[in-house]
Order: sequence, then structure tokens, then C-alpha cells
Amino acid sequence: MAYVIDQDKCIQCGACEAECPEGAIAEVDGLYTIDAAKCSECGSCADVCPSEAPQKA
Repeated sequence: MAYVIDQDKCIQCGACEAECPEGAIAEVDGLYTIDAAKCSECGSCADVCPSEAPQKA
């Protein structure tokens, strides 16, 4: 299953978006989201996130 961003944990730092090799993460109106269709479940976003916001869905 793809990753999702836990908005309660997300600090909007952008680290996950910069790290995602698939370009699956986007910021819209200050909220980061992961496109499940693009997510390869590599875990790069979770590895780099300082607040542990990306979670397996």
C-alpha cells in the first residue's frame, strides 16, 4: 500500500517532496499529499521526514 502524509504530524518542511524519486508528493495550499498511483512504496519520504509524517496506508 502507498504512503500517506499524516497531516497532524507534518511540519511542512518539504523534505519528503524533495526526496521522492517518483515525484509522487506535492504541496497544495500548505498541505503535502502523496499520489498513490505514483508512489512506489520505496520509503524514501519516511526515511527523510523529521516528524515521521509519511505512514503506510
